[in-house]
Amino acid sequence: MLAFLRPYLSTAALALLIFYFGYHAFTGEGGLLQSDKRDATLTAKTEELKTVTAQRRDLEVRAQLLRDTSLSADLLEERARSLLGFADPRDYVIRMEP
Repeated sequence: MLAFLRPYLSTAALALLIFYFGYHAFTGEGGLLQSDKRDATLTAKTEELKTVTAQRRDLEVRAQLLRDTSLSADLLEERARSLLGFADPRDYVIRMEP
């Protein structure tokens, strides 16, 4: 019986190998059926990139205002109060739990 099937073993192994890779090409992590998930991830990451870019621009402007060449007195006072924990007598302080 085994001698009868011997010529077909290499064909069967090759067919199983093709089926295995074909299955994973469609349903794997980067497969063709996962394109909706990739599109959703791309959209979310694009929005996150816009947010982070806006935050970076804001930080760059604030850092520019703290440089020696263009020192902003208001920003310097705000940072000093924030770091030292002081408040102006006219300020309203709202304490929040961390």
